[in-house]
Amino acid sequence: MLGGPKWRQKIAPALLFVKDVFGKGEEAIGFYTSLFKNSKIESIARDEASKTVMHAVFSLDGQNFALMEGPGTHDFTFSLAFSFVVNCQTQEEIDTYWQKLAAGGSTEQCGWLKDKYGVSWQVVPAVMADLMTDPRKSENVMSAMLKMKKLDIKKLKEAAAS
Repeated sequence: MLGGPKWRQKIAPALLFVKDVFGKGEEAIGFYTSLFKNSKIESIARDEASKTVMHAVFSLDGQNFALMEGPGTHDFTFSLAFSFVVNCQTQEEIDTYWQKLAAGGSTEQCGWLKDKYGVSWQVVPAVMADLMTDPRKSENVMSAMLKMKKLDIKKLKEAAAS
């Protein structure tokens, strides 16, 4: 699953769909690859008996991912302790990813959301690192960000300038 010429990076995230999302792995792969440019499904091996994904390799904007579905009883699921960060150049990008990823899921404070599969994402402006590394600006930026769910570049820059 993880080797060969299609696997272009040394370290890649692997998702295990269990419990309520067991059986939705292929749907999730299709959803994710439809959202991000430069994305594709490299391979999917299916369990024909259960119609689930035994293992799959796909890429989102050139970043490789693996996905498997785990039948049986598991005492874990996805959590906010692990998330994918989507760095956005414009407010339009933030708005688009936020709307599509949050559909059917839930939104959290500071640009965090859970998609309809329970996977956590952070949709953030790429300029955020610059705004947060200047100690003179970071306190105001953090204060403004804590009041937001979906991040607003204009408001964050205004906070940095105040």
